[in-house]
Amino acid sequence: MEKQKQKERKRWIFFCICFAAIAAVVIAVIFAPKPKPVAFDYQQLPMLGSADAPVKIVEFGDFKCPACRYFSQEIKPKLLQDYIDKGEVAFYFMNHTIIGPDSFAAAVAGQSVYHQNPKEFWKYYDAIYKNQGDERVAWATPSFLVELAKNAQLQVDYEKLMRDIENEAYANEVIAHNEKAEKLISATPTLFINGVKYVDFADYDKLKREIAKAG
Repeated sequence: MEKQKQKERKRWIFFCICFAAIAAVVIAVIFAPKPKPVAFDYQQLPMLGSADAPVKIVEFGDFKCPACRYFSQEIKPKLLQDYIDKGEVAFYFMNHTIIGPDSFAAAVAGQSVYHQNPKEFWKYYDAIYKNQGDERVAWATPSFLVELAKNAQLQVDYEKLMRDIENEAYANEVIAHNEKAEKLISATPTLFINGVKYVDFADYDKLKREIAKAG
């Protein structure tokens, strides 16, 4: 009888210890401080939509990245239709040139287009992803990038665009983008929704839920 009572006491003590441990984990999760949203200088970035939109999404991308191409063609158009055109989301772009040296040239070209005519940046964005070559090949040459701009009928000075690419006129901006990206992310594309990191770029339903939370 006494042995039975001892067994029951041991079970009760074990149960109490397990319960306390689980409770401690739950409390730690609930009350753990959330990371602060990342700050972005939105006014200095290419923007699609309204600056007054309650939700701001920043994409870190590489123009040579196949996954970024997928995002640009499959996800961004849905965002445009469901949120951006309705003034609910403002969409921004930052470079993270991780594929190859010509990723940098493509990024400089994008910055040149943006500074010449901000509205034309998104035509460039769509055109370069539509015409993206093999990531293992250095296809983003100055001549290719300028010809791409001409074919897309971008309203920019093509000669200036060529000079900007060849002279790496906006190298400092691209480097600054890269430096920020290296502190925050490990792959492209990566999104930040009102400063909060989001990596499941291909799951549109989940993305919609995150936008709803942020709004």
